[in-house]
Amino acid sequence: MRLLERMRKEWFMIGIVLAIAGAKLKPSVGVNGGPLKPEITVSYIAVATIFFNSGLSLKTEELTSALVHIRLHLFIQIFTLAFFPATIWLFLQLLSITPINEWLLKGLQTVGCMPPPVSSAVILTKAVGGNEAAAIFNSAFGSFLGIVITPVLLLLFLGSSSSVPFTSIFSQLFMTVVVPLIIGQIVRRYIKDWLERTKPPFGAVSSCVLLMIIYTTFCDTFSNPNIDLDKFSLVLVLFIIFSIQLSFMFLTFISSTRNNSGFTPADTVAIIFCSTHKSLTLGIPMLKIVFAGHEHLSLISVPLLIYHPVQILLGSVLVPTIKSWMVSRQKPPVQIREPLSNLNNPEGLEYSVRIDHT
Repeated sequence: MRLLERMRKEWFMIGIVLAIAGAKLKPSVGVNGGPLKPEITVSYIAVATIFFNSGLSLKTEELTSALVHIRLHLFIQIFTLAFFPATIWLFLQLLSITPINEWLLKGLQTVGCMPPPVSSAVILTKAVGGNEAAAIFNSAFGSFLGIVITPVLLLLFLGSSSSVPFTSIFSQLFMTVVVPLIIGQIVRRYIKDWLERTKPPFGAVSSCVLLMIIYTTFCDTFSNPNIDLDKFSLVLVLFIIFSIQLSFMFLTFISSTRNNSGFTPADTVAIIFCSTHKSLTLGIPMLKIVFAGHEHLSLISVPLLIYHPVQILLGSVLVPTIKSWMVSRQKPPVQIREPLSNLNNPEGLEYSVRIDHT
C-alpha cells in the first residue's frame, strides 16, 4: 500500500521516465511528420493549453496584499532573472574547458534563464510556515515576467535556432503563451466561483500535457543517429545541479538574514525557495519554441528535467531544518520579573516586568 501511495504521489516523475523510455522504444511516433503531428499538436495546441490553464489557475486577485513589500519582490526577481543566469554563465566559462557535453552545458544555462515555478516554491514555503503571500506573488509575477524576459535571456546567452528568425520566435510566443494566458485570466473572472467550488486539477492537466511535450522532444533525439550522450557528462551535470541548488539556497539565506536586510524569518523562507526554484512547466514549452527544429533540443532540455525533481527533493528534505530555524528565530518574548524596593512600603517588595526579546 505504501508503495502504491508513493507511486501515486510521484506519478509525474514516473511519467517522465516512461515518456523517455517510450520515445526510445518507438521514436517514429512522436517525430515531426509522425502520427502525433507534434509540429501542430505540441508546438501550438499543447503549449497554448498549458498557458491557458495557467491563466485560469493564477489567483492574481489575491496578490494585492503582497504588493507593499517591494524590497522583497525586487530581491527575488533580480536574483532569479539576473543574478542566477549571469552567475551560471560565468561558471560555464570555466566548465567549457572540461570534457562535459557542450549541449548539456548549454542546458545548464537555460536552467538559469527560467522563471520561478508557479507551485513548488509556494508549497514548500507554506510547509515551513513562511511568507506564503510573498511566495504566491513572486511565483505568479515571475511567471508573467518570464514570458518576456526568459526568451530574451535565452537568445542573449545561447542564440536561437538558425532556422527560426527572431521575429518569428516572439510572434509564436505571443500567440501560444501571452494570448492563452490573457484569455485564461479573462475566463477566470467569469467562472471564478465555479473554479473555487470544484477546484479543477490544474496541476495534473498541465503535467499531462507536459509529458506529451517531453515525449515528442525525446522522440526527435532518439530518431537522430548523430546524437550521443555519454554517461560521464550526465553524472557530472547531476552533481553540478545539486551543487548549484545548495549553493544558491545558502547564498539567499545568508543575504536575507543580515542584520540590515530588513527581512523577517518568514520572508527568508520565501526568498530561499522562490529565488532558487525554476519552472519546468513554463520552461520546456519555451525551449520548444525558441529552439524549434534544433537537433540538440532534447540534450539542452536534460538539465531542466533534472533540476525540477532535484529542487523538490532538496526542498522537501530541508523543510524540517528550515522550519526549526524559523521557529527558533520567532520565539515569543520572555517576561522577567524583577524586584523593586517600594519606598512607601519598605518591608515589602513589588515586581516590575521586563520584556526580554533575546
